[in-house]
Formats: sequence, C-alpha cells, structure tokens
Amino acid sequence: MYSLKCCSLRALFLLILYRSMQVPEAEGKSEILPPTIQKIIKGYNKYLRPFFDNGPVSVGMSMDIASIDTISEINMDYTATIFLRQRWTDERLCFDGNKSLSLDGRLVEMLWVPDTFIVDSKKSFLHDVTVENRLIRIYPNGTVLYAIRITTTVSCSMDLTKYPMDKQTCTLQLESWGYNINDVTFYWTRGNDSVQGLDTLRLAQYTVEDHFTSVSEAVYETGRYPKLVFHFELKRNILYFILETYVPSILLVVLSWVSFWISQSSVPARICIGVTTVLTMTTLMMGARTSLPNANCFIKAIDVYLGICFSFIFGALLEYAVTHFCTLHQLSSKELPMDDDEDDEEGKNRALAAITNNCSAPDNTNKINSNKSNQTSIDRKSERSKHSVCSSPMSVMKRLFCIFDCFHVKNPYHIDNYARFSFPLSFIIINVLYWVYYLYF
Repeated sequence: MYSLKCCSLRALFLLILYRSMQVPEAEGKSEILPPTIQKIIKGYNKYLRPFFDNGPVSVGMSMDIASIDTISEINMDYTATIFLRQRWTDERLCFDGNKSLSLDGRLVEMLWVPDTFIVDSKKSFLHDVTVENRLIRIYPNGTVLYAIRITTTVSCSMDLTKYPMDKQTCTLQLESWGYNINDVTFYWTRGNDSVQGLDTLRLAQYTVEDHFTSVSEAVYETGRYPKLVFHFELKRNILYFILETYVPSILLVVLSWVSFWISQSSVPARICIGVTTVLTMTTLMMGARTSLPNANCFIKAIDVYLGICFSFIFGALLEYAVTHFCTLHQLSSKELPMDDDEDDEEGKNRALAAITNNCSAPDNTNKINSNKSNQTSIDRKSERSKHSVCSSPMSVMKRLFCIFDCFHVKNPYHIDNYARFSFPLSFIIINVLYWVYYLYF
C-alpha cells in the first residue's frame, strides 16, 4: 500500500514538472512574430467570427479558372483547377500604417477564416508543392484577403439527347458549412466579372459560350445558408464527330448502293457488299458508344443517325433479296404451260362475270318493272337500293385486283432502277430533316 502511494506521488510530480516546462503554442508562435503581428494577434480568438455581436460578416469572393482538365460524360462531372479568393473585414485585425501585410500561408491557422465548401464536389485537394498554396494578406483597416489554389471534381448533370450537337450548363456552387445567413453573407466582388480565365481557356471538345454568376440561399433542415453559384455553358465541337462518325457512316451507305449497279446474276458480289457494309456499320455503332455511359435512358442524336444509316444499308441488302426472289419466281412461271396462265386469267374473268351477272339481274328487273304503269315509287326505291348494294362488292373486287396487280412485278430488273433513284433521294430528305431538327430545335 505504501509503495503504491509513492508511485502515484512520483507520477504526479513528473506531470507537474512537464507542464511547467511546456510553453503554450500561441505564446511560442507570438514570440517569433514581428511586433506588429504580435500586437494584432494578442488577445485574438480564432474561434469567434468577426462582428460576433454586431450582425453577419460579409465575405466577398472571386475566382480564376486556371484549367478545366476533363469533362466526363460517363461520370457526368468535370475537373477544374481554380484560384479561390475570399475577402472580409475583421475589426480585431486593424493596425496603424498604410501598407498591407503579406503573411506566410501557414499563419492562417491562427486566424478566423470562412468555412466555405464546394457543394457538388466529389473530391478536392489543396495544392501543397512546394508549400501549401495559400495566401493571407491583412490591410490596415482589418480587411483580410485569403486565397487558395484547389483542384476539384464537380458533378454536372448532362442532357445527352442531342449528343454530339448538345450544349451543357454546369455550375460551381459555394456555400457556408456551419454559418447561416444570420452569421455570414456571401457576395461576388465584381458581379459577373468576378470569375476570370474562361475567355482564354481552350478545351478539347467544348467551347465556353457564356458564363454568369448568381447569389442565392440554400435551405436545409438546419437553416438557411448563403450560396454563390457560377454558371457556365459549354457547346460541344461537332467537327471531330463529323470526321470520326458521320462521314464514315455516310460513305458506308453510299457503298451499299453500289450493288444496285451490279448485275443480278452476280450473287457473290452483291451479297459480299451487303454483308460487309452491315458488319462494318455494326462495328461503327459499337465504337460510337464506348465514350458514353453504358446504362442510360438517353436516345442520343448520334444513335438516331447511326440507326438511319444502318436501316438504309440493311434495306439495300433486302432489296437484292427481293429482286433475286422475283427473278427466280418469273423464271419458274415461264416454265409453266400456257394453259395454266390462261386458266388463271379465265378464273379472274369468271369471278368478275359472276359478280356482274348478279348485279345486272336487278337492273333487268328494273327495266321490266319500269314498263308497268302500276309500279309504285316505294318499289323503285327498294330496287335502287338493291342495285347499289349489289354494285358495291363488284367495285371492291376490282380495287383488290388492282392492288394485287400493283404488287406483281412484271420485270424484276426494274427494281434496281427504282432503287437507284429512291434510296439516294429518301436518304437526302431524311438527312435534311435530321440536321434541321437537331441544329435548330
């Protein structure tokens, strides 16, 4: 028991000795600071915001966009490197003089700074080569300028229905994490000119068409918080896709039309052209989707165009199948005896004659009955209705025979002649409608 008390007393004595030898962190830092900074920092509490009892503190912001590295349609985000500058007034940091003080960025840990964060950021980091890229500058009136260089990946919801003729509007939203509008207010220092660097920015697939800033509030369950939003509109450059996708697909469609000028007896040549163009178009369609999300609900403009081209190529292959079938059918019909053809014609004539005789019978009765003086007007009306009812099946049958006769190909070699004109004309019309719709609507 005595030894236990001695050990505890010894441990307490060593703890008191260690505490007495230790220098407070703030005092240690203040000893190495210049007198002006020591006077500013003395009694300063970094855990309390400026104007703690006198209303909210106003924080002005501005940005320089150094670069936009990648814009991903798969992840629907963009990665940008920005210089974020924040400016506010802290009455506790006023000092005598007419020059500002530029301090080491590591001294920012001794001052109060806004708790600004990027709302839709997926990941961000502060550059630290060769030291942390921070700037802290204090003016005689207590204004503090705090600048940092960060790289952030921000989500951007994209509408890809008009891809690759689309325009995307992305945003960069800045909010206060813990201070609501009663404690902190945000504003852009120079309005729309608060964001610089986009005019000289060069992107791989996009062109920055417009950008503007706005001020709003974010409403959450915990309160209302200040928010600054930077909007910028990106227009995709279509030249790459014209050379990479549209021109090859058009050339494949034109290549499929070559089979219309090849003799129908050259079966291997025409089949080879049709199958090759179909397979090549399939490969082109698969390659066009590699840079886009695998699972999405968008029917993109490029998918529509590739589908149109595939339909024309597949239609050219089916055209030869129909032509070849009609040629074989015509050759087989020529080998049949003439009596069979005459029987078919007589069958059609007999059908029409039967319908004509049935319809002429009421007509004869009309003539007989018309000679009788005692026939009433009621009978005439009834027999006229019978004649009209009987004549309607005859007209329907004649129309059906005409329709069937239109589908009958008398000379299969004329199908290629029709295809040489109809396929290019329809493709040109569809292209005009396609480009007008997606470029102007």
